[in-house]
Amino acid sequence: MAAACSWLALSLSLALCVAAAAAALQGASALQLDAVAAAQQAADRVAGLPGQPPVGFAQYAGYVTVNETHGRALFYWFFEATASPEKKPLVLWLNGGPGCSSIGYGEAEELGPFLVQKGKPELKWNNYSWNTEANLMFLESPVGVGFSYTNTSSDILHLGDKITADDAYIFLLNWFKRFPQYKSHDFYIAGESYAGHYVPQLSEKIFDGNKVGLKENYINFKGLMIGNALMDDETDQTGMIEYAWDHAVISDRVYGDVKARCNFSMVNVTDACNAALDEYFAVYRLIDMYSLYTPVCTDGGSPARGHRKVAVHGAAPRVLSKYHGWIMRPAGYDPCTAEYAETYFNRPDVQAALHANVTKIGYNWTHCSDVINKWNDAAFSTLPIIRKLAGGGLRVWVFSGDTDGRIPVTATRLTLNKLGLKTVQEWTPWYDHLQVGGWTIVYKGLTFVTIRGAGHEVPLHAPRQALTLFSNFLAGTMMPPTAFP
Repeated sequence: MAAACSWLALSLSLALCVAAAAAALQGASALQLDAVAAAQQAADRVAGLPGQPPVGFAQYAGYVTVNETHGRALFYWFFEATASPEKKPLVLWLNGGPGCSSIGYGEAEELGPFLVQKGKPELKWNNYSWNTEANLMFLESPVGVGFSYTNTSSDILHLGDKITADDAYIFLLNWFKRFPQYKSHDFYIAGESYAGHYVPQLSEKIFDGNKVGLKENYINFKGLMIGNALMDDETDQTGMIEYAWDHAVISDRVYGDVKARCNFSMVNVTDACNAALDEYFAVYRLIDMYSLYTPVCTDGGSPARGHRKVAVHGAAPRVLSKYHGWIMRPAGYDPCTAEYAETYFNRPDVQAALHANVTKIGYNWTHCSDVINKWNDAAFSTLPIIRKLAGGGLRVWVFSGDTDGRIPVTATRLTLNKLGLKTVQEWTPWYDHLQVGGWTIVYKGLTFVTIRGAGHEVPLHAPRQALTLFSNFLAGTMMPPTAFP
């Protein structure tokens, strides 16, 4: 009996030792993963940028590989919230184009913490930065945009909506492995212009992936917001023409010619429609399509400065993708802002501080890529996706600066009417201090907000109002319904 007890004790002891060893190995593995993530974060930590004002929050920048075989990597710049980042949501911002930089526009001109300045090799603090409300990330997507690159040059010839969404989704999965402390945070995506494609399409990838994908790839996705957004070819183009005529941009004759000769429900365009559209776009060589009532950039004596050099053929809407007027760069209160950003981000010391251009890309950083000139797939409409996401319980907001002629408020209203959603709260003003800041209408599953006096880049033209919009979107609350001092 004593021998049996001794044998039992020995067996129990061995079992406990094996269990302890296994637990130790598991702990070591977890510790190793944490160490890897910590090392990657440390490598991406930005100590500071040339001419940057001092700040109390952390920032990170670098590359995340999205395709090992082709050597595709997307560049990001991430800012922790100014206070309590551990409690704040995480927001990804995307600019459009297709082919334009979220860093050049979103971060450096619109809603990021640091804005470029005229005539100064310095950055200034943005008092209305969106990282006062959230942890904020900017992504240059797809490859060929900004600092994002591919080692397989043929990738540039195969870009389109699908590969952009696929790569951005892989980016997020890999980024969360690098920054696991943000995996549990509420996650939102926002953007403007062609992000009316990017944001819903990436959102659908996450939405579907959360349902059928691996548990470790789950993203705590809560909602999306898009502004002055390309969503439906037919209504976006129709709304452009209606807006231009209603705002005294084009003549009755040009308006009548476009209406008579162009059918925007069709992909192909007739020669007669082409001729009418040529006259329509000729006007926007004189004034800023993206902001009707602000001056154009005249630095250097050339009206072409600050505009893209290459049209992206095949991008939505296909009827207009070949027109340079359709893809002109936005301008703002200082319409030459794009020039200052290109000067700043091409500085070697700035690139070194951002851990950017590590492969020595064979072209300069630009706001909108000069190497992307072909787009292979573009949805005629993203409304089916938006309807699916709104019906799936995600928070969906759409906003529109009402002086934009590129994706005007008229187009957006026509587009949203196509959804056929039930109205929950009728068209009503919201207030910015003592003034009407814009108008809002709430549909079942979707909220639409206009911003008075803002052009295509709403946070650039109306930074305070844009921050109010953003904070209410995150909180899921109504825009301010009354005036206050």
